Amino acid sequence: MQFPSPLVPARLIRRYKRFLADCLLEDGREVVAHCANPGSMMGLADPGTKIWLEPNDDPKKKLKFGWRLVDHENGHMTGVDTSVPNRALRVALDTRSVAGLGDYHTVRPEVKYGDNSRIDFLLEGDDRLTYVEVKSVTLSRQPGLAEFPDSVTARGTKHLGELANMVAQGHRAVMLYLVQRTDCDRFDLARDIDPVYGAAFDAARAAGVETMALGTRISPEGIEIAGPLASLA
Repeated sequence: MQFPSPLVPARLIRRYKRFLADCLLEDGREVVAHCANPGSMMGLADPGTKIWLEPNDDPKKKLKFGWRLVDHENGHMTGVDTSVPNRALRVALDTRSVAGLGDYHTVRPEVKYGDNSRIDFLLEGDDRLTYVEVKSVTLSRQPGLAEFPDSVTARGTKHLGELANMVAQGHRAVMLYLVQRTDCDRFDLARDIDPVYGAAFDAARAAGVETMALGTRISPEGIEIAGPLASLA
């Protein structure tokens, strides 16, 4: 998945009201960027952090920049836009390049199911339906280890229950964690942050919900799906 507009480097001044960030461009201008991430962004929103912004000239958008990446300035990056995983995964699904998710003929995004929910992707194959829920993973508190969630997520807990219900109805269900960090090769649950989510995860696994953790290749040009990561969950 390529970014529609070339990204520009900046420094983070502060993130506030969850969805806003004051940023300093290289030319000295201060701008407000939209932060498409409702999580805590633990370890990613320190003042002075190098970031990458996507400019836009859409007259319908009040903010002319969107915060897309954190540059760790050590050769690694983190994607902070929670809408990107679905877009990047859609490209990979369309090209059938995700191992274990290639035996289907139709990919349908945002399909209503369960209790007033929408599945990220419904894959239709010859034998059965596959429900795929996608979560963006950006938290890392130990070198090489990515964790989810970074804050309490009642919505995420609900999704696990919905997937378990699909399995009970005879369908296949997959909880896919997309790690938007290039410095991690392992994945685990942050059970200390949200024990309720951890319990729901265990119940969903016991009910037959499959789990996957995939890495990414990230640059200011775009984000692509990489191979599977070792899962400790």
